[in-house]
Amino acid sequence: MYVFPDDLRKAYESLRLPLAFFCAKDGRLVPLLVTDGLCALLRVDRERLVGHREGNAYDFLHPDDAGRVASALSDFTNKRGSFDIVYRARFSINDDFHFVHSVGNWETMPDGTELMSIVYLDLTKCQLESEKLYENYKQFQRDHFYTDPLTGLPNLNYFREFAEDRVKTLRLQGKTPMLLYTDINSMHYYNNQYGFAQGDELLRLIVRQIRRFLPEALIMRGAEVHFIIIDAFVSREDVDERIRAVNEHIRREALGNTTGIQVGICIYENDMPTSAAFDHAKNALKQIGTDLNATDHFYTHEDDLRYWNQRYIIENFDNALSEGWIKIYYQGIMRLETGKTTVQEALARWVDPVRGIISPGEFIPVLEKYHLLYRLDLHMVEQVCRDIPTRVEAGLLLLPVSINFSGQDFDYIDVPEALNRLYEKYGIAKYADKGYFIVEITEQDMARGTESFHAQLRRLRREGYKLWLDDFGSGYSSLNMFSRFDFNLIKFDMELLRNLDDHNGANRRIIQAMINIAKELGIHTLVEGMETEAQRQFLREVGCELAQGYLFHRPEPLDSILYRHSKGQTSGACETPEEREQHIRKWMEM
Repeated sequence: MYVFPDDLRKAYESLRLPLAFFCAKDGRLVPLLVTDGLCALLRVDRERLVGHREGNAYDFLHPDDAGRVASALSDFTNKRGSFDIVYRARFSINDDFHFVHSVGNWETMPDGTELMSIVYLDLTKCQLESEKLYENYKQFQRDHFYTDPLTGLPNLNYFREFAEDRVKTLRLQGKTPMLLYTDINSMHYYNNQYGFAQGDELLRLIVRQIRRFLPEALIMRGAEVHFIIIDAFVSREDVDERIRAVNEHIRREALGNTTGIQVGICIYENDMPTSAAFDHAKNALKQIGTDLNATDHFYTHEDDLRYWNQRYIIENFDNALSEGWIKIYYQGIMRLETGKTTVQEALARWVDPVRGIISPGEFIPVLEKYHLLYRLDLHMVEQVCRDIPTRVEAGLLLLPVSINFSGQDFDYIDVPEALNRLYEKYGIAKYADKGYFIVEITEQDMARGTESFHAQLRRLRREGYKLWLDDFGSGYSSLNMFSRFDFNLIKFDMELLRNLDDHNGANRRIIQAMINIAKELGIHTLVEGMETEAQRQFLREVGCELAQGYLFHRPEPLDSILYRHSKGQTSGACETPEEREQHIRKWMEM
């Protein structure tokens, strides 16, 4: 429930105008703040009015007017209509009925919360005095509701009422308007490190710098730490230069560390309304993401396409799971010494009935953004479990399967417990031990992992599941990864293999050195992205154990594997469990 800032609460409570602020809860209006004027009108203490839940307010309305007031109030609460009504009411059970004029408004608080305000004008006793008080309140509203108390800037209420006027003025001057929507990098951490008072000072500093480098702009305080700016567009280079200058001075003058602001920008097109420009600028800001090196992004129509694609993925994710649109494609992993398949990786593919193939590059970042990857990863494990009896009945060798897990998964579920539950649910023990399942964790997730995350990984190893480190060498590499945790295998990022000859063959020496270190530590090695015979030959020469890539096997669904098996067509021989153990021992002894 909304809590008024002290300065704003005191300013409102001291008003002589009978006024109350409400929020809707459980289908009814709950008073959050009442003025001295309303307390005097009703002849009750403030404490009895704020949060009051007893009794029925309609008992004080004239029976002939109660239904009309209830209907108007319902429309107002649900934003179907305004609340501007004259009715008869009494302020105590023994009082005479008065004519009351009530006017309602939706008002936006400093943090963006919307509340309902209702003014009660007693027309029977003091119409002229009520009208005078109401005019005073309108001035108060202009002073307080249209101004942010911290920065002194116009606020969201002002933006909604008057921003379009500034846009029209720019157009009449023959200029192209633009709308900028800003955010402050890591404001939460800044407040935690330096305190809220210094956070407020940072906001004021940002306002000063924006005013300095965009002197003609209309600058408004949005919700929380956002600012909305309307100015004339000159060129992208001009905008970039001004934002860089703002950030340089913020970094120079702020207490401690801050990278300044990031900005989404929308250039108005034709008769584009400000509400649309505002949404476009917000979406443009989201495109920057977590890239701290990027300071601004201009809205494009492709941003809209990405936004609606994200919406489609989120809104249809449940159906994709329940209807089987997300399927497993298996990709074989080769033992380089023999050319045989020794493991298969389970990869998610979204085959949509409306949009066709939605690539992992599209849906996985969206699911990660909305913290839904744990549901996808558990779905993959369950599908692998369901496929095991089908494989056995078809006479296929039961090869271990690796499944990718996100670091997020460990925050939302107990991964070892979830795997054990599925292992028991599908009776996998009669087919294979827990070592059949290989959990792949990226090096990035390991670097960011919490102690709880690492504890779950240790439990996975104790339970008998295999653990692989994925994407090693993708930009986060650290040799202490080997000493911090016990992995069965490290998988080298494909970019190392694709760029073997860059920088005088540096990647060749890196791969060779890392394979030697891993081997000395008893850790198996796999390189992904093998696409040429030359790459295959290099990996064999440096002693890499396993490889994965299109040269050997492209991902395919189980149905395709079963069909080729039934026709006697295979993409290569598969290792038996005995061969696998023999080659593992041999590789370790080399």
